[in-house]
Amino acid sequence: MISREERLKVLEMLQEGKITAEEAARLLEALEAAPGPKTPPPPPPPTSPPGGSGRWLRVRITDTDTGKVRANIRLPLNLVSAGIKMGMRFTPEVEGLDVNRLMDFIRSGETGTLVDVFDEEDGEHVEVFIE
Repeated sequence: MISREERLKVLEMLQEGKITAEEAARLLEALEAAPGPKTPPPPPPPTSPPGGSGRWLRVRITDTDTGKVRANIRLPLNLVSAGIKMGMRFTPEVEGLDVNRLMDFIRSGETGTLVDVFDEEDGEHVEVFIE
């Protein structure tokens, strides 16, 4: 996409008589068709947050028939803690969950499996763990 400055530059050249109207039209078309600046790919997620205490919540869903991983999500544990606190206010399904016990487990620094379930009906193995 052409920037405002580039368009003004072409129009100034036309006004000053440096280029003809046809040349200005071709220049504007060429600038419009030119690809914009490439945005660099986002940086990979850090292996651990600053301070070296990298703890993550991982959710992995595996197809029990093929063994293929359907989802493999890794979230910073601090983000999960904030999400739990916010979710308690808006989600009635969380009422049956002992959130204080879960938060104590997260704060304790322990790692390990929170959920390990085989869903025979959907053919899925769901694992949720802290690493």
